Amino acid sequence: MTLYGTFLQATVELVYHTQMHTLRKYHLCRAFFSSSEVLQARFSSMWTPANHRLAPLSTQFLLMMNGIAGTPVVFNVNGDAPGRYEIYQYQISNNTTEYKIIGHWTDQLYLSTDELQWPGGSQEVPSSICSQPCRPGQRKKTVKGIPCCWHCESCDGYQYQADTYTCKMCRFDLRPNENHTGCVPIPIVKLEWSSPWAVIPVLIAVLGIIATLLVVVTFVRYNDTPIVKASGRELSYVLLTGIFLCYATTFLMISTPDVFVCSLRRIFLGLGMSISYAALLTKTNRIYRIFEQGKMSVSAPRFISPASQLVITFSLISVQLLGVCIWFGVDPSQAIIDFEDQRTANPEMARGVLKCDISDLSLICLLGYSMLLMVTCTVYAIKTRGVPETFNEAKPIGFTMYTTCIVWLAFIPIFFGTSQSTEKMYIQTTTLTISVSLSASVSLGMLYMPKVYVVLFHPEQNVPKRKRSLKAVVTAATMSNKFNPKGALRPNGEAKSELCESLETQVLASKQTYISYSNHAI
Repeated sequence: MTLYGTFLQATVELVYHTQMHTLRKYHLCRAFFSSSEVLQARFSSMWTPANHRLAPLSTQFLLMMNGIAGTPVVFNVNGDAPGRYEIYQYQISNNTTEYKIIGHWTDQLYLSTDELQWPGGSQEVPSSICSQPCRPGQRKKTVKGIPCCWHCESCDGYQYQADTYTCKMCRFDLRPNENHTGCVPIPIVKLEWSSPWAVIPVLIAVLGIIATLLVVVTFVRYNDTPIVKASGRELSYVLLTGIFLCYATTFLMISTPDVFVCSLRRIFLGLGMSISYAALLTKTNRIYRIFEQGKMSVSAPRFISPASQLVITFSLISVQLLGVCIWFGVDPSQAIIDFEDQRTANPEMARGVLKCDISDLSLICLLGYSMLLMVTCTVYAIKTRGVPETFNEAKPIGFTMYTTCIVWLAFIPIFFGTSQSTEKMYIQTTTLTISVSLSASVSLGMLYMPKVYVVLFHPEQNVPKRKRSLKAVVTAATMSNKFNPKGALRPNGEAKSELCESLETQVLASKQTYISYSNHAI
């Protein structure tokens, strides 16, 4: 048995013996007072006002009675004697044990704490309760069979302390406060203009818009020059419009989402790419049909006039617009706050994301048609790669489409591979805007910057070329591969025959020429 247990047992025995001694004195006193009442009744006739010195016997005996210790014996109104106790502690001192008085009780406790000894030699008073009070944010878990004892369990995660014994989950748009005693709103975030995730796409878009406007101004200023005419002015302006919209989409993707901004995103995110690739597809299809027709007949194929090309282009674009209109009818655009994107295990890091209600699947459908146009255009660019560069833009269009395919092949794993990341909003928005801008930059740089360079810095090359009939053009292109078999081995299928070379002047021998079907009498 421990020292502390021995002390408790000795204290109980001491209190027991003291109480028994007091009870014995109490019963003796009760017997005495009963006798005194009899005597008082017997000698009451002896009391007269004249003989007032004779007092009631019970009062006289009560005042004169002393206890064993010589102290007066008194009783309370209930006839109980007040308790007087001495408190002992079983102590070990110098390898000897003894009961040492450490206090007493007379109406209240008098305890000498300096005389106390605690297990282990500690000077601190040990706690005499079963369980400590729980801290804020903790609930009490009662110990089975001991109602006055409990364990303290913290309300963790997104839980808060609802009452003394219960933890509850915060609402989906709330998180617990610092001590988990209540819930507070989750902060709302969006892509800021000052964020590094937005600065780079905006910089690329601004430079792209400036370059696009430079090309447009140059083409308008030199609208009737041979190079501008040879590039197909009508489709060029349509293509430049699509390139401009691709760059402008960046600003819509970074703007604060609301119903208006989200609606514009749905319209222009895929529209710019659809316009660009529809124009390129019409161009490559026209080139392919002309030379395929030339293999069988010298007559011109149908729908190769500028007006026909515009009709074909806008027909392809209208499919994109029709799909967007159907989308608006089925699911109207709106801005939402997504509390799941950045709902981390640590509630302190949780954020609500303000964004448009465009899911990944909706984005695939939105860009899917543009991708289809891009792939079809690439197929036609491959089919027309063997046409001599003297007669068309097949080679730069081919390089444009190959590079664009690479850009979007890199975009897909980056965009969808980060769908579970807490930085999803930033990574996906930045990736999407940069991919769209790069696609526009490839088209602008490979198709129009060389023309602008010649128009502005080498005007001597921007002169009319000798016109030839469609029959001469197609015959030269067809005979190119026949008379020069090695042409098929040249890069990108370039096959420029001696017959074609003989048609050029000596001045053009060292210069690049720009000849398209608009120069010919088609």
